[in-house]
Amino acid sequence: MGEATEKALLARNAQPELAQASSAVRAAAVRAAADALEGAMDEVLEANAADFARAAEAGMKASLLDRLMLDEGRVAAIAASMREVAALPDPLGRVLLGRTLDCGLRMEQVTVPLGVVAMIYEARPNVTADAMALCLRSGNACVLRGGSAAHDSCEAIAAACRAGIEGAGLPADVVQIVGEGGHEASVELMHATGLVDVLIPRGGAGLINACVREATVPVIQTGVGNCHIYLQRTADAEMATNVVVNAKTSRPGTCNAAESLLVDDDAAERLLPPVLTALEQAGVSLCGDDRACAIAASAGIPMRKATEEDWGREYLGLEMSVRCVSGTEEAIAHVNRYGTGHSEAIVTNDYAASEAFLAGVDAAAVYVNASTRFTDGGVFGLGCEIGISTQKLHVRGPMGLEALTTTKYLLRGEGQTR
Repeated sequence: MGEATEKALLARNAQPELAQASSAVRAAAVRAAADALEGAMDEVLEANAADFARAAEAGMKASLLDRLMLDEGRVAAIAASMREVAALPDPLGRVLLGRTLDCGLRMEQVTVPLGVVAMIYEARPNVTADAMALCLRSGNACVLRGGSAAHDSCEAIAAACRAGIEGAGLPADVVQIVGEGGHEASVELMHATGLVDVLIPRGGAGLINACVREATVPVIQTGVGNCHIYLQRTADAEMATNVVVNAKTSRPGTCNAAESLLVDDDAAERLLPPVLTALEQAGVSLCGDDRACAIAASAGIPMRKATEEDWGREYLGLEMSVRCVSGTEEAIAHVNRYGTGHSEAIVTNDYAASEAFLAGVDAAAVYVNASTRFTDGGVFGLGCEIGISTQKLHVRGPMGLEALTTTKYLLRGEGQTR
């Protein structure tokens, strides 16, 4: 039995006590974990500094280093989001359906935990704390496998939070970190049938696709974000510039950052020069179709010719593709062909175009006149998120407490038989 299996078994054995704990006890445990995390600030930052130095020396790109880096402000923000989760309504025991059957049985459909939630994720130490908070509050044990680049950070965060959980009277084993074993440990976790109820991979397309192909436990696909901003012909140029620059450059390494820009042909000469100028000034490398390249050249803005691969690429950095389209119908078709079902936006002053885009685009979050960067569990009022689901079964979009529950039927009778 490898480490991943051993820790999944520990989590499985500890989960019933957590599931049966009251809402007040679970909330107190989350708050205690947040307090312990802040109390271990020095240890967490020291561990993160070691991770960051190794990653920088290995040549990790700047946008991913930004995700890896912690400072006092970020650790405090992580603890604050954990406390927000603790303050949310209890997701367990909600009665979704209640009726008396013809036979006299009294039936209720109620929410219950999923059980043991496993996560495999890349260099994102905040995910360790977010996942623990959401799982604790929703009665789920968790088995976490962070990326090697964030190994020390994840271990330090988990150690602090486990101490807080135990101090609050719940078993520390409801939180497990798989720290060793390389790729084999991840595969072992993917195959932990009977111990793991659901696996949530969080990272780039390679990681997520590997989990979908390899896992024998249920998988929720999250996070790959080839997000688009579409500038419809009536768009205001200033609004378009502000939305595109924010969506692309505020944190380019996140899955809700825009990767592709679409613009109507008959407004391209009006809209593209100010938008592309602002992007170039922000350090964004551009590629585009023939018309976009011609407009960029006239404005003195560097732009290479896009390839077919560029339309479907999640850059996770300061790069963006640009394409001119004939109108809203073609924009929707392009988004649905090349998008990943994450977040898409239209900038327009045409109500009919906005409604067509909202109805026609197949994605978890669709925006009118706003940046895709708003797709986030904290912004949506979920406290934080364990991931952003881009699939349709069970849950879609930012995954908070309710996404970590399932249901069961409770039936009370008086000796009925069938």
